[in-house]
Amino acid sequence: MSLTIADDGSPVYDSEETPLLKQHKKTPLPILQIGIGLILQICEPICSQSIYPYINELVSTLGITGGDERKVGYYAGLIESLFFVTEAITVLQWSRLSDHIGRKPVILVGLTGIMLSILCFGLSRTFVTLVISRCLCGLLNGNIGVMKSLMGELTDPTNRAEAFALMPVTWSMGMSLGPLIGGSLARPSDRFPNAFSAEFWKEFPYFLPCIASASIVFVVFLVAALFLKETVPKRNARPKRPSSPSPDCTLAEAVEPPSSHEPLPLQKLLVFPVVISILNYTTLAVLNISVNALLPLFFHMPLDMGGLDLEPVTIGYIIGVYGAGTGLFQFLFFAKLVRRFGPRRMFVTSLSAFIPIFLMFPVVNIVAKTLGVSLLVWVLVGCQLVLLFFMDTAYGCIFMYITASAPNKRSLGATNGLSQTTVAAARAIGPALSTSLFSFSVERNILGGYGVYAFFTLFSALSLLLAVRLPHQIWAESQELDG
Repeated sequence: MSLTIADDGSPVYDSEETPLLKQHKKTPLPILQIGIGLILQICEPICSQSIYPYINELVSTLGITGGDERKVGYYAGLIESLFFVTEAITVLQWSRLSDHIGRKPVILVGLTGIMLSILCFGLSRTFVTLVISRCLCGLLNGNIGVMKSLMGELTDPTNRAEAFALMPVTWSMGMSLGPLIGGSLARPSDRFPNAFSAEFWKEFPYFLPCIASASIVFVVFLVAALFLKETVPKRNARPKRPSSPSPDCTLAEAVEPPSSHEPLPLQKLLVFPVVISILNYTTLAVLNISVNALLPLFFHMPLDMGGLDLEPVTIGYIIGVYGAGTGLFQFLFFAKLVRRFGPRRMFVTSLSAFIPIFLMFPVVNIVAKTLGVSLLVWVLVGCQLVLLFFMDTAYGCIFMYITASAPNKRSLGATNGLSQTTVAAARAIGPALSTSLFSFSVERNILGGYGVYAFFTLFSALSLLLAVRLPHQIWAESQELDG
């Protein structure tokens, strides 16, 4: 019996035999554990995104730019990138460690690291202490790869699209809550003078959003510590593979090869499915993190420097709408679109949305210079946000490819760790590169100050050449069905 995948992503067989996937239908999702796994993913975006509404203002108040607003982008981008630089150093080690000792202890350590770092960030009054707090968060946080492994182990090919459709939803919730917290609670002594009149809030004007973010992480830590179940089996508890599938066994159990009980060495992970999936994830991450860094900078900078000159609270609301809209779009449409068009077609189409997204930045600024920040400007910003909603569909698709590319199940953590290492390195480059190019374009008047957008439009077009190398068929579907 052979298997092919139709354009709509459904399996097509050339045999009259009943395929294993049809025998088992769609496996019900373990709702409680999936729910906890999804909640875990909300912590990092809340803590990382909460600084975006005020980070450029904070840099301006530190006195490190010498009063030159055009240099804000250099330092803000550096601070935003440091988390990913240090995460790239340790995320693979954390993920490989989770293959051996389990996902839960590594996740709990990561949550502790996030709490400590965001509290330190709020208490920082110098550029050096800001740098140290961001580095601390990256070094201790290996959760992003481990949580993807956890979700992969809680699902199988029959229900993975539904579960992975929810991953961007919770991530987007964090992206929505983070900026809302940061924009609404920054400088509380100015915005809420009656409740926050103490000198402490004037001395540390950005501590309130930090402690609010840390409190959310603490609640999630307690939930994980009490209710999260370990998904990595004990090394001395190898299940025996039945000679033929039992009617009561799950699809994953029926097709699991004996070799899936031992983690593979790192060099054996570098096979084509893993490499091509990781490369596409990396290009997606570079483009996305660059947009995320450019948006608040674009909104903050004066009109004559290529921005919109908006207040931090307004910036927080806009980025919050971006996060909420993305989550709602993924929840309503991701699984349906993937089943209708297939993960490859959806990934390529979603990635292509970056081209108009970057081209709209100079258009919005030109309209604002001509007509002011008018209704037309907000309509154009809204169109840009809608494109961003659709673009985020690419994440669920590439997560499915990465999960399926792991050579065996006990190497899933290492595979996700390897992907997060390269992506963390790329994300470390993205904010610093994009914000620095913004400042460089404005300072040197490259293409009228819009040179940064020309660069990323070209990069977006070139990334499609890599995206089309992904196969129409996800590897694990044929491997597990033929297993």
